This record gives sequence, structure tokens and C-alpha cells, in this order.
Amino acid sequence: MSPSRCATLLSALLLAGTGAAAHADEGMWMPAQLPQLAAQLRQAGYAGDPAALADLTAAPLNAVVRAGGGTGAFVSADGLVLTNHHVAYGVIQYNSSPQNNLIDNGYVAADRAGELPANPDFRVLVTVGFDDVSGQVLAGARGLKGRAYYEAVDAASKRIVAECEREAGIRCSVADMYYGTAFYRIRQLELRDLRLVYAPPRAIGNYGDEIDNFMWPRHTGDFTLLRAYVGRDGRPAAHSPDNVPYQPPSHLQVSREGPQAGDFAMLAGYPGVTYRHRTAAEFAEQVEWTLPTRVAVFDQLLEAIERGSAGNADAATRYASQLQSLKNNRKRAAGELEGLRRSDAARRRAADEQAMLAAAGGGDRRAIGALAGVLAQGAQVRERDFLLGLVSSQTQLLRSALLLERLRIESAKPDGGRESGYQARDLALLEGTLKQVQRRYDPQVEKALLATLLGRYQALPPEQHVAEFDAAFGRTPEELEQALDALYGATTLGTEQARLSRLEAARQARPMEADPLLALAARLVPAQLRLEAERKAREGEQLRLRPAYMRALTAWRQRAGGAVYPDANRTLRVSYGRLEALAPRDAVVFTPVTTVAGIVEKNTGQVPFDAPRPLLDAIAAGDFGATADPALGTQTVNFLTNLDTTGGNSGSPVLNAKGELIGLNFDSNWEAVSASWWFDPRYKRAVHVDLRYMRWLMEKVYPAPHVLREMGLGS
Repeated sequence: MSPSRCATLLSALLLAGTGAAAHADEGMWMPAQLPQLAAQLRQAGYAGDPAALADLTAAPLNAVVRAGGGTGAFVSADGLVLTNHHVAYGVIQYNSSPQNNLIDNGYVAADRAGELPANPDFRVLVTVGFDDVSGQVLAGARGLKGRAYYEAVDAASKRIVAECEREAGIRCSVADMYYGTAFYRIRQLELRDLRLVYAPPRAIGNYGDEIDNFMWPRHTGDFTLLRAYVGRDGRPAAHSPDNVPYQPPSHLQVSREGPQAGDFAMLAGYPGVTYRHRTAAEFAEQVEWTLPTRVAVFDQLLEAIERGSAGNADAATRYASQLQSLKNNRKRAAGELEGLRRSDAARRRAADEQAMLAAAGGGDRRAIGALAGVLAQGAQVRERDFLLGLVSSQTQLLRSALLLERLRIESAKPDGGRESGYQARDLALLEGTLKQVQRRYDPQVEKALLATLLGRYQALPPEQHVAEFDAAFGRTPEELEQALDALYGATTLGTEQARLSRLEAARQARPMEADPLLALAARLVPAQLRLEAERKAREGEQLRLRPAYMRALTAWRQRAGGAVYPDANRTLRVSYGRLEALAPRDAVVFTPVTTVAGIVEKNTGQVPFDAPRPLLDAIAAGDFGATADPALGTQTVNFLTNLDTTGGNSGSPVLNAKGELIGLNFDSNWEAVSASWWFDPRYKRAVHVDLRYMRWLMEKVYPAPHVLREMGLGS
């Protein structure tokens, strides 16, 4: 697509998102779109200047950050970051042991010397720039197809990133908006020294665990406080005792007043990925194959971890974070499937697409037909690619071996020609990944995980098999078990020194000291590269063809007055709405606020409803003071809004009409898990920690008066 044609389509897309007929509460809006939504924002109750929300480098949005796999926000001038307990769970787990289990016990740093270092691969990213670079990205791709189109876009993106990252401490990326239509350069300050300041015990931060996950009413104190540190020169630096607290450009002020039903609410965060503008075929595949398969595979992986760690407290602690993530992803997949079926989303999307195509131009219809063919090709190998992807992502030692071998291969190329993730800019993060293995690996658990994944792979039809994987692991469960026992019985990569010494060789493209897992990786990585090339060819065609789909969809949505905002892609977005009750079923209505009475009602003394004794005693004493809700006369815990959210929004700050911090997003309700694909205003709700509950816990239950004073909340 030519740059001029791209600019025309982008303008149409931005305008299409501001139609008066769009549902007021739907939309994960780019900040640049918010000035055009000024009338709707004011009507909804926002008291600030909507135009100010377009500037990511000014308050309040410059206080909102990427934190680990979710979102966070600065809440003090000395770098305090407020995020979810589950977003920081890996940080808590990293500092835990069977003898000092911070997951169960919680943690309060008595002073800054007592703040504990996060795992080495944990990052906080502060957005400092957001610029349209569509013309630069697409100029070299004109007239190309498939892999060549992909490589042209990829090469242009890497050049832009390399130029952007000449400034020390800056992490840059190029984000694809509207599926190959518009591209933005994002500049972010990369903070690498994060430390644990305050974490409530598990029985508060994860009260209800998987039973309550995605459910309402909730009674969970899902929050944690970290602190960001930098070098004495004010620049990002690796962890060091000489570092000093980061001074953010702004921070959010926690409101001393709580929200009431019907009040305006606004959320800013970094949602993961949504798929609302995908094709009808992709909707059908999600319902018919992807989600049922995820549920089945995640169930098996959960069982593998529990089987491999049975009777081993140390292994259970090491895999606590991974187990929690799998539980969440499994339940999310099940809820998404149920929600899409409840909303009849696949059929409705198909009918919508059919009408859209009837109104589209002939050229766009032909391109959309070609896109359908490319998607069908990917569907033929979907299960193989899903399982082999998990082989890397769900292991520690095998992932390390594959990472090292791929780095060795990539390091022989000029830096600009290396695969993303293996360039010089990535070396610190790669080193952090290799270091954190030490506290997250057990050989019996890893073998159990691989036996599960590769056992499923062995059962695939022959046309989905990969010769190198068959040769390495055999074709039967017995051969697989023998191969895994031999590999893990002989490898030395279980020690940090062994991994880091190979890292030094790999980054110089030199042969690495021999090891059975590295020898295996040397056989498997070429196969991964071959599959990757096939995937890139398909993705290149999708990048080339999807803009036609977006043109047709935009025109169709404009006719209906619908909202056209870009699907979420881990870039900063804003949603707005209000506190709203939920009526999920006939004759069932839930109010939008819960109180500490629900904690006592649910308490059984057994995990996951084992409320800590200090919490129960404080509730019984009824000393809620200024944090009590004046209308309810008791302490609130969580509240509901109709804000548009998805995964990645965990830890997103929730603001009131004055821009003050009133809540912390941490979940969705079961009926709305499918919102990543289909927005249904009847059911879409977001679940937040009421920050009055956080204040009360930090004042009266697990006191941290010095932290509260720092946040401007001292008595």
C-alpha cells in the first residue's frame, strides 16, 4: 500500500471510531483519538481536558507504565509502582523459598534497604514517544508478496528501532495498528532495577484463587507495590546497591474518596491482544478448535506440574508462578469459549461479514478471498505449531538451550539482520532469562511437561510431523521417556554458571562447550527456522491483504455508526464508562461493590478461602476509619465497571472524573472473558480493587505507614 493511500485509510479509521452512534462504553481507544471523543467523555462525566489525554508524555498518561506482563502506575515521586499481586507474582516467587515463603506470608520492606530485587528479566517500560511511521515501514514493501513483504516490513521496522535506540536506556518498538495499515514508533524508558516493597499475603492478594477467578462477587486484595531504581546519573541500569529511586515525570494521586454506583470511571493501560476485527473464519476456528484445544492442553500441563512436584516443596515453590499462570489461562480459555457461544459470536460475525462483502468493492473482495486462502493454510498446521511453541515457552532448561543455539546462529549476522529478540539490544534480557531459570526449574517437572506436550505431538497425523523432532524424541511414549531421561540425566545446564558461560560464547558466534541439551538444540533449531520461514510467508501475505479487509470493515462500520478503534496490541489504550451492576442471568442482579463482610462469609479456613487471622480480627473490630464507605458504613473491597478491558490490562489504574486513582483493574467477570473477540455490553464488566481497601490493609492490618506517607496518604 502506498504511503498516501495508507494515510487516507488511517484518517478514515480514526474518524470512524468517533461516530455518535458507537456504544458509549465500547472501545480501547488510542490516546490520539480521545480529543475527537471530547463530547462523549464530558457527557459521561469526565471533568478534565480530553485534549490533554492525547499526549502520552504528559500527566496523567505518562504515569501509566508497562509492568512485567501487565500494567502499573507510578504513585509517588520516588518511583513507587502500583500493580497487581498477580502481575508481580513472579517477583514474589523469585524471592521465596520453603523456609521463607513470601507468597504465603506477604512482605513489607521496613525501609529502602529492605526492598528485595525482582527477577532479572522483569521490566517496567515508561512511554516517552509515540509517532506515526507508516510511510517509512510500508515504502519498501510495495509490489512484494509473502515472505518478501514480511521481510521488507520487518527490515524497515528494525531500522527505525535501531535509530530510535541510539539513546541509552531507551527501548523502542514498531506497533502495527489496524492490521498492516498503520505503524507507530514507540519510545519507552526501560527500567531494569525493580524491587519489592509491599505484597499482601496470598490469602489476601489471591483470596479465592481459581474458584473465584473471573467471578463476581470478588473479595481479593490483588495489589503489590514495587519501586523502580536507576543509576546515580538518572539513567536505567541493572540492579546495583548504588542505584537510586527513579524520579518519574508524574505520578497518580490516590483518591481519599471512593466510587459510587453510576460514577464515571476511566482506565489507562496496556491491553494484550484483541481480535474483534478478525475474519468470520477466524471466529469460527476460535470456537471450534483453538479454545477447546487450549483447555485440554492446559489441563494436562497443570496435571504434569502437580505430578512432577508431588512431595517436593521446593519444586512446588519453583513452579508456583507458572502454575498460577496456567490456571488463569486455562480458565480464561474456558470462559472465552462459553462467552462466544452465549453471544452466538461466530454466526453473528459470519452474517456481518457476508453483508460487508456484499457492499465492498471488487478489488477488496478479491483480496479478502486471497486472505481466506492464506488463513486456511495456517489452519492445516495449527496444532503442530501450538504444541511446539509450548515446548519452548513452558520449559526452562530446554528453552535455555534453544535460546543459546539460536543466539549463536544469529550472532554471526550483522546486528540489523538478526531476528528480533537476538539483537544486541536484547542481550541483557536474554541474560536475565537465563539467570531466572535457577529458581524456576526442576528436572522432574520439566520432563513431565515435555512428556505431555511431545506425547500429544507424537499423536498428530504424519503430515504434521517434523523429522528433526521425531529423530530426537522418537515416535512412541517409551522412546520419548528414554530420550528425556538420557538428556536430563546428562545435562549440566542446570547451573547458572554453565548457562552464562555458554551465553558468552553464543553472543560471539563461537562454538559452545558440549552438552546434551545443546546438541539437541543444534538439531532442533534448523527445524524451527524452517517452520518460522513458512510462518513468515503466511504472515507477510496477511500483512499485505488485511488492509483490504479493514477498508471494507471501516466502510461497513461507518454506515452503521459503529466503533472502529484498533485491536489491542500491547500499546497504551484508554477506556471509559461507569460503575455498573451486572445482571448475568434471568432474575440475578449483582450490585457493583463488595465489602469485607463477604470475606468472612466465604472464609472456611482452608485454601483458597483461608483469610488471615489479622484480617479477620480487624474486620471483627470494625475499625475502618476514613476508608469506610460513608453510605455502606463498612469497608469496601472490590468494585465493578463496564470498562472495556482484556488481558494485559491487569494492574491498570482506574481513575475518577477528576483523574484521581480509585481502583486497580485485576479481572473480568466470567460472562465477559470472550470480550477479546466480541464486545457484548450486556455482560462486559471489569473487576477492580477498591483502593480504600488497600489503604485500610496498609493502615490497620499489615501496616506500612512509611509507604502510605510517601503516597501522600499519611494520617
